[in-house]
Amino acid sequence: MSQQSKIGHVINEIEETAIAIILGLMTIITFINVVLRYGFNTGLIWGLEVTLFLFAWLVLFGISYAVKITAHLGVDAVLNLLSPKTRKVMALIAVTLCIIYAFLMFKGAWDYWANFANLPQTEGRWFPTGFQDKFLGRAWYETNDIPVPEWLRFIEGWMNEGEEYEKLPRFIPYAILPIGMGLLLFRFIQAAIHLITGRQTSLIVSHEAEDAVREVAAKRDAENK
Repeated sequence: MSQQSKIGHVINEIEETAIAIILGLMTIITFINVVLRYGFNTGLIWGLEVTLFLFAWLVLFGISYAVKITAHLGVDAVLNLLSPKTRKVMALIAVTLCIIYAFLMFKGAWDYWANFANLPQTEGRWFPTGFQDKFLGRAWYETNDIPVPEWLRFIEGWMNEGEEYEKLPRFIPYAILPIGMGLLLFRFIQAAIHLITGRQTSLIVSHEAEDAVREVAAKRDAENK
């Protein structure tokens, strides 16, 4: 297995595991809250906020994973009229634009999250030209309702000048912004390599309707037989 394949495999395992864990946690927290609300007239105060953050993590992990499995929808009616060579050129142009987009999103995500983690934002409007020399750290910003797990108290000395957090600091749930956009950039670069080497012919899968029609037709043929 090549180094590139090993990296891709590791990232793929991380994405799939994270998606499965997040879905499980969302289901468990929501179920517990429903039982507590209707059975005991109480509930987890932090349940809704945790679920919202988990949903955001799920979406951002899912975006990059969908690029990997070519699950994003698109319209290729015009592309199908072109020759295979022209389709490849158009696909390479599309993936180049996607890489530029993901890079800009990654920069923006870092710049938004960085100060929450007491880190510098990048300089430069479009392309990062370096990091800020002076910045205002905002690691003391907290979530609204989510309590701090006791095992995370060690970060208070690093991020909050030793002051005790009452709620979970925002830089932790917000970390999915640069992580998710970084994964998206990686997946588009990986897709570009696959397009160039011929391992992949498109960025999208847009034939669910046709597949559904064929499936129904196959069932009808089987019933008629």
